[in-house]
Amino acid sequence: MPATAHPIADLYAEHHRWLRSWLRQKLGCSDHAADLAQDTFVRLLTQEQRGTPVEALRQPQAYLATVAHGLVVNHWRRLEIERAWLETLSSQPEPLAPSPEERTLLLEALCELDALLDRLNPKARSAFLMAQLEGLSYIEIAGHLGVSERMVKKYMAQAMLHCLQSGLAPA
Repeated sequence: MPATAHPIADLYAEHHRWLRSWLRQKLGCSDHAADLAQDTFVRLLTQEQRGTPVEALRQPQAYLATVAHGLVVNHWRRLEIERAWLETLSSQPEPLAPSPEERTLLLEALCELDALLDRLNPKARSAFLMAQLEGLSYIEIAGHLGVSERMVKKYMAQAMLHCLQSGLAPA
């Protein structure tokens, strides 16, 4: 086989078919498997641009599977968010329903928010969501989480700082 100009091209040529097959088994859909296989190699290109050399991979299939698994989890999470969003929309009166463009933008924003909150400590995330979505007081949140009110204040400060640093200002 002739040498290619780029190590990722070699990796792609050697492992793309295997990765697509592996993803098809995980997802049960060859179209989604093909998309996520491509996304896996795009992720490798991005990582290489940030300084992670592909030549250093000792176990390329294990590495590809790890990257692809993360993309599968993100795919499932996005589908779950989309299902919940569509369910919420279906309960809205027609005049209040957003346009298709607004739906797409809102779904993207929900996915970004989910990813942002996923990077928080689980208790800080729970405290933030209970305060923002359920309107619970810090004392009520403390009871739910089994921590002190002071700890809830600390969790809320962490969550708000995290939101501000990411450019999202909580209400």
